[in-house]
Amino acid sequence: MDLTQENLAQEHLCCIIRSRKPHPGVEAKRQWISERLKDGHVFRKYDAKECAFIEYAPLETAWVPIVGENYLYLYCLWVTGAPKGHGYGRALMESCIADARAQGRSGICMLGAKKQKAWLSDQSFAKKFGFGTVDSTPGGYELLALSFDGTYPAFAPNAKKERIESEKLTVYYDLQCPFILQKVDAIKRYCAEKSIPADFFEVDTLGKAKALPAPFNNWAVFYKGQMKTVNLLDVSALERILRA
Repeated sequence: MDLTQENLAQEHLCCIIRSRKPHPGVEAKRQWISERLKDGHVFRKYDAKECAFIEYAPLETAWVPIVGENYLYLYCLWVTGAPKGHGYGRALMESCIADARAQGRSGICMLGAKKQKAWLSDQSFAKKFGFGTVDSTPGGYELLALSFDGTYPAFAPNAKKERIESEKLTVYYDLQCPFILQKVDAIKRYCAEKSIPADFFEVDTLGKAKALPAPFNNWAVFYKGQMKTVNLLDVSALERILRA
């Protein structure tokens, strides 16, 4: 099933399944999706109380610093728990490919890396469907694409900088992932307790997302002016970055 304005308030969002208690991250994502549906954003899931879903959007309106014409951008494909191993991932990917072809799209693209990163969809799985690397950044991030017509998207030039002027810990984030709010709160508390200078910038417009100075799926971390990761951080991961 696809989420729509009519069912969005009632349906769970897979990553953090709540039926009664409100969850700040879930409600923030619900609002984020609600505002994106008019732009062609798709959240398609297994119609059960389980985690199996795919999320994608037209590249022109996808909140990522990637440029190209007539592509879909695949934000996330995730199957875990009881549905895993039953073909739902394949079915979800095939539905996205079929959707792209039905729309007359040139292809589908997604963020990857030379070494698979947590919080990014499994690129080895995507490669089974014909996705291949079409662009890369100096820091080892890759843009994977499945092209139907021989054209390819690319990282925006600004995304390949992977540097900012500030030396402080700097986090760029949006509210697309329901885990983000709690990660931001935890890192802010840790930095306050340890007197670590830090800046947190919410990416709240398409323009800001397209202009980011590094690859971005919904999160990007800099330290000492250098891009460090697109992974959501817990305190132990943050400490490793600060020690490096």
